[in-house]
Amino acid sequence: MTNDASPNASQDKRARLARRALLSATAAALVASKVGQSDSLAAHSASESLPDLPMGLSLDFAELEHGIDDTHHVADGYRADVLLRWGDPLFADAPAFDPGALSAQAQSKHFGYNNDFIAYFSLPLGSERANHGLLCVNHEYTNTDLMFADVGGGQPYKISNRRHMEVEMAAHGHSVVEVMRDSAGLWSFVQDSAYNRRLMASGPVMTLAGPAAGHDRLKTSADPTGRSVIGTFNNCAGGKTPWDTCLIAEENIHYYFAGDPRGGDETSNHLSMGLTQELRYAWSKFLDRFDVTKEPHEPNRYGWVVEYDPYDPNSVPKKRTALGRFKHEGATTALAKDGRVVVYSGDDQTYQYIYKFVSTRKYDPENRANNQDLLDEGTLHVARFEEDGRLQWLPLVWGNGPLTRRNGFHSQADVLIETRRAASFMGATPMDRPEDVKTNPVTGSVFVSLTKNPFRRQHRVDTANPRARNRGGHIIEMTPPGGEGANADHGADVFTWNVFLLAGDPSDVRYGASYHPGVTEHGWLTNPDNMAFDPQGRIWIATDGATDFDTADGIWASEVRGTARALTRYFFKCPIGAEMTGPAFTPDGETLFCSVQHPAQDNGSTYEKPATRWPDFKNGVPPRPSVVAITREGGGSIA
Repeated sequence: MTNDASPNASQDKRARLARRALLSATAAALVASKVGQSDSLAAHSASESLPDLPMGLSLDFAELEHGIDDTHHVADGYRADVLLRWGDPLFADAPAFDPGALSAQAQSKHFGYNNDFIAYFSLPLGSERANHGLLCVNHEYTNTDLMFADVGGGQPYKISNRRHMEVEMAAHGHSVVEVMRDSAGLWSFVQDSAYNRRLMASGPVMTLAGPAAGHDRLKTSADPTGRSVIGTFNNCAGGKTPWDTCLIAEENIHYYFAGDPRGGDETSNHLSMGLTQELRYAWSKFLDRFDVTKEPHEPNRYGWVVEYDPYDPNSVPKKRTALGRFKHEGATTALAKDGRVVVYSGDDQTYQYIYKFVSTRKYDPENRANNQDLLDEGTLHVARFEEDGRLQWLPLVWGNGPLTRRNGFHSQADVLIETRRAASFMGATPMDRPEDVKTNPVTGSVFVSLTKNPFRRQHRVDTANPRARNRGGHIIEMTPPGGEGANADHGADVFTWNVFLLAGDPSDVRYGASYHPGVTEHGWLTNPDNMAFDPQGRIWIATDGATDFDTADGIWASEVRGTARALTRYFFKCPIGAEMTGPAFTPDGETLFCSVQHPAQDNGSTYEKPATRWPDFKNGVPPRPSVVAITREGGGSIA
């Protein structure tokens, strides 16, 4: 028998509290939904494919089965069309894609590699058109061994010439592409659109804006002002602002910088951001700015959120330093009740934190120009999850508590450049790899995907991270005060929180997974990553890591309240080696865009012999990361 005062008993208690939070939330939802059960069941009683829909379930598709093969699959009654592939020409003067003769000049006019975050902006500006718009798509990184016919082995230092580096840099970044849906319901892109644009690691030059701009720690020999920076890279998730600009997040910037990070003034900062000389890219062979021994401040110019105007192809992107510097996964916006703008982000690494920025000035829906620099002034906060279900947002403000000169913070710029260290000093809760953070437009609550943390040991378990060696990941729901939808006060300092689900295979007790009890043998998921909400407020979850469980990544959907809360269902399946990223709906909910990233990665794949040649399936054509448009056969809303 264990004494309650012992460490093990304390850990067990925390795990029980987290499980109780999940079960209590589910039970409350069951009670709250009973009033509308008869109407919900009546609405779906005619479904032939799902004659025994669980009570409260509105997702009317027959789910896929777990498994893995060389192509993609979508639920019966839907079509999944490949819309944009790596190498597709985006400009009238762009050459045809030639995988055997890649060049930076061609790649700069082609759709980039490893598409991730997707945002849909209706055309024209200010409209809600769901059949004509702009797709804004991140390109996170490149797979050397699958891109180049003349590079083998998959090691970054196999790159032996400058051409390889220049192609890689041009394949990183972001694309803006005009897209249209025809009368038959098929999507296509406009190759010669004036809106089409590429942002790359090699350019254009961007502006550093906000409190850290011009600080000595952002100055380099090429930019003694500390206010301009070449390009952006490792762009993972992102977001949209209420004034219709796009936010793209810089994530794993540490893989690009060579040289020993120790020994200089930036040692603790560089080590905190993961600069360890374990490189994936050899850009430093040809560009001194990627060698920290030569340019120790260059890494400080990356790891930010970039804002740009997709409707103006000549606009200069700005890195918003007020939102902090870390490995940003996403930049999702919401409005506080008083009109201030809130931006949520996760820091995608084990034992890192969840952040919220609140602007000083208010959003003006009648004056778009007045909103352009709202994200330069405000307060960045970090989350601390309390065992009693409260969530405290701790302000990261210079001079507040331990954020002083005594601990190496000499200004607000220092706090923002070393956001991770500041958050640690403030006592934030270290999480199990925070990835996407998304607000539900219907309920007003905020969902956080925590992909996994196999390194968490039992003595570090807490209520918000209740499993040691968490291989499956989990999702947390954070609820602002004030009510649902527009009544939710995202600017508040105190939220409540609960565990939405604990992912993994529920048939294996070792994983401690927990969902709605009606989840089928194919409905469970693992390693939640990106998320989207449809117009009905249902959650769509993209995964990254299912191959570790001998199945494919893809998209699962679930109700977030009612009797079917956390009853996840398998909707879309990726080809072998691929990760699912960037789900995004059109305003009418009739199209779901998603990114199939790095098909054929690992699995012993090489350029000559990849595990799949998706989506072209042609000899000599390597696998191509692509954006897929999912629609319902015959039209209508998804699910």
